[in-house]
Amino acid sequence: VTKDNQLNQKLPTFNWRKLPKPAIVPSIATQPYIHIMAAGDDHDDVKTSPDKSMSASSGHLHEMGNPPEVESDDCSSLLSSNKEAAKENDSQQIVPSELTMVESKTANRDSEVKIPMDNNEIDCSNGVTITWSNLTVNTKPKKPGFIKRLCSRGDDSKPVSKAIIHGISGEVTPGTLVAVMGASGAGKTTLLNVLAKRNIGSLNIGGSITVNGRAVRRSIAKISAYVQQEESLIGTMKVREHLVFQALLRMDKHFSYEDRMKRVDQVIKQLGLTKCANTVIGITGQLRGISGGEKRRLMFASELLTEPKLFFVDEPTSGLDSYMAVNVVSALQNLAQDGRTILCTIHQPSSEVYAMFNRILLMAEGKIAYLGSRENALSFFNGLGYRCPINYNPADHFISQLAIVPSRPEECKERVKNICSAFENSSYFVKPTLTATENDTPDVQILKKSPYKATWGQQFKAVTWRSAISLWREPSLTAVRAFQTIVTAILSGLIYLQIQYDQDALQNVAGAIFFIVANSSMGYVFSVLQTFPLELPVFLREHRNGMYRTDVYYICKTMVEMPYFMILPLMFVLISYWMIGLNPGFTNFLIHYGVVVLIANVAASYGYLISSLANSIVVATALGPLFVLPLMIFGGFFLRSGSEPVYLVWIKYISWFNYGFEALSINQWENFGNLTCNPGLRTCFKTGHEVLQFYNFRPENIYFDVGMLAGLLVLWRSLTFIVLLIRTSNQQES
Repeated sequence: VTKDNQLNQKLPTFNWRKLPKPAIVPSIATQPYIHIMAAGDDHDDVKTSPDKSMSASSGHLHEMGNPPEVESDDCSSLLSSNKEAAKENDSQQIVPSELTMVESKTANRDSEVKIPMDNNEIDCSNGVTITWSNLTVNTKPKKPGFIKRLCSRGDDSKPVSKAIIHGISGEVTPGTLVAVMGASGAGKTTLLNVLAKRNIGSLNIGGSITVNGRAVRRSIAKISAYVQQEESLIGTMKVREHLVFQALLRMDKHFSYEDRMKRVDQVIKQLGLTKCANTVIGITGQLRGISGGEKRRLMFASELLTEPKLFFVDEPTSGLDSYMAVNVVSALQNLAQDGRTILCTIHQPSSEVYAMFNRILLMAEGKIAYLGSRENALSFFNGLGYRCPINYNPADHFISQLAIVPSRPEECKERVKNICSAFENSSYFVKPTLTATENDTPDVQILKKSPYKATWGQQFKAVTWRSAISLWREPSLTAVRAFQTIVTAILSGLIYLQIQYDQDALQNVAGAIFFIVANSSMGYVFSVLQTFPLELPVFLREHRNGMYRTDVYYICKTMVEMPYFMILPLMFVLISYWMIGLNPGFTNFLIHYGVVVLIANVAASYGYLISSLANSIVVATALGPLFVLPLMIFGGFFLRSGSEPVYLVWIKYISWFNYGFEALSINQWENFGNLTCNPGLRTCFKTGHEVLQFYNFRPENIYFDVGMLAGLLVLWRSLTFIVLLIRTSNQQES
């Protein structure tokens, strides 16, 4: 008894008084294992049969070990003996029209912000029942590339489509927390993505998916939330700031600012984020922030702002310790008790976590091996002869029975086939009760509405606010950039300290000017290469959620970073210009600074383009030198202007090194005074005009150079925006 009580204290308990009022708790005759209760609670609302009732402590031993004995170990006799119980259980199922969970739960919450329903959307006021019937999923055949087709001309084999899910059916009702489990490759994540209409561009899908009896396609995103396994968060934001940003852009337009802030406070309190509300989220390895469990709950809070009735959660406990995993699933359990429908893929849950789910969905080889209450799963597998050992985690037992062992695949596949077939023919299998109606509003009509809840101006204001905070708190973008600028400026000043304007000055001044151009280019190209590989996952997810437009994100991102590309060049020029001893005229100094600012912004724009093309930081870093070095070679310093190879001369016209070097040289040498001639030299340049003629630079070209720098700035920025548009459109199609 002591051992039983200890086990009971470790496992979570269910408070049945928190269940929605209209929910019908089946009797012990039909649900023999619903008996996990806290000691001291009143259980008058739970009706049990006298001969089947048991204490909480003894109930957990059955939960974790052998269930009560059934009449026969034979599967057929078990299935036939449970038909009457299944009919009784079916009669107690709740149809969506009878569900008033949300109304009963929120009737006394006068202080809460209510989320009204749009007339064109599906009625979810009574919860969401999601149903899928005869669902099949196959991969789209990939066409071979050009090289593969060229190398296999005689091969007439056609691309093969792989079947992932094979004609499955199921239904999940409101107030249900479903654990989708199975071995690797069973089809868990694919099922979740198909139901949520996410990442399905490479799949062919058959069958029907309905929500409250209405067929839906991509409009399901309007009433559901999809919480990814990856934590796509801006690490420099605080918890409350992140939720405020989400509330400003995801809640409907008619909500006032006060209502949005009120809703943020409610969500923070609901998911237990009060203590860390003013803590920075954090960046792994760079900035210390909140814990992993708090990050997962923050992701739930972001989705909960709009009161979705349907949640899809992918591996919420991945990478967390047992304590954090219990906290995260407990948050999901509380959401389900409020009448929400939650499907959650989970990998190897602990016994505590497993006991917190009220229904489980076991998948194997693309088929459903079991879908029903957690308690009946033990009875089902016991009837098939696959008994769970005493004090053994049922989740591990089920997964081990459904796994395909590489050393004996045929035997395992045969066992999986038998289990799936037995479930389909058993009384535990319940056909979906809701099907699509003929009067459904076509999905296209819903999609015609703007996906954005905020106006363009509201999006611009919110994204600018977040970008400014993120940039200011980014440690590598403030102190490091300023330190790098000061050090390189002092270094260049020491190398070319107070140039003597004799004949040797020609080469020294040219070297100093090109060093300034190269430093202003390389530093800013490589400083932005990580921008989009790091932020693109967050941007694509938020863009798909209808938070802001692509142009808003891009304009705000570049606008906020532009002061850096003006202040840092000023710091560099103030130090290096006077140390080197360039043209002392103040007008020449201002022109020099203006050209350097243009060069820095053109280089940053080019870096943005490379960054937008790359999928990772490694790729972006590798592409940077490859795309920049050819432009630098044609910059006018390594190759004299007019001596470029004809077949590569086009590189010169897109090289800002060329225009920047020429503009700074003209600003330096035009109207410059006499130069000292060194004795013994055959050639002597006496004026700045002669120096410009030597480099084949014409003074009147300075206006052309400035115009071309401005044109390249617009060109690179426009191309970057087009690349982002293409990537967002491809992501929407998938």
